[in-house]
Amino acid sequence: MKASYDFSKMKSRPNPYASKLKKPVTMRLSEDVIMYFKEMADEAGVPYQSLINLYLRDCVAQHRKIDVSWVSKP
Repeated sequence: MKASYDFSKMKSRPNPYASKLKKPVTMRLSEDVIMYFKEMADEAGVPYQSLINLYLRDCVAQHRKIDVSWVSKP
């Protein structure tokens, strides 16, 4: 190895992975939902945020739609 390197003549280029970076968001989740994913994450040996991301990514890949029809109270 050299004692020092000259990077002044290097050309920069855009990060090819920048579009695939995760974006931080703030969400309010029910405590029971968080506990559910934390327990599953412990069993799988992955962080629970990653598990939630994997689940949501699967929903996107499968084009899953949710039926949110509220039952009206009489």
